[in-house]
Amino acid sequence: MFKNLFGKKNDVDKEIEITSPLNGKYVKLEDIPDPVFAEKMMGEGFGVDPTDGEVVAPVAGTVMQVFPTNHAVGIKTNNGLEVLIHIGLETVAMEGKGFEGHVSEGDKVEKGDKLVTFDMDLVKSEANSTISPVIITNSDVLESFDLKEVTDLDRADTVVASASIK
Repeated sequence: MFKNLFGKKNDVDKEIEITSPLNGKYVKLEDIPDPVFAEKMMGEGFGVDPTDGEVVAPVAGTVMQVFPTNHAVGIKTNNGLEVLIHIGLETVAMEGKGFEGHVSEGDKVEKGDKLVTFDMDLVKSEANSTISPVIITNSDVLESFDLKEVTDLDRADTVVASASIK
């Protein structure tokens, strides 16, 4: 009786839309030139070939991890989905040069909040690729993961995937 009176505050939406964290072009996960991502060893996802150096939150949630080099950020949504945004390929070797973080572990973020800015020209010259994977690192919790048919991506606006949690 009281459950109906006060609502179900503990119920979490099992459906979530994931927007692009960057402006750029869509890249199929299988086409990312790194086998760790392309063979889905880290999980389901997609890539973005960015046109500029601003990265925003593709989902709302809590920042769970910011790599010391600021080349990657992990966010956990309220329904438990873990989303990793990895800027470029082999960018960890840059040791943070050209990357500026704007969030810290434990921060609450909304879709579209600025996470990292980076020097695109520096990444182009020093990393293997600017292609940036967006990965569901706990893909085992997925009931479904559906990619949209998109090409041009606008950060925080273009929905690239929808996921349903078990």
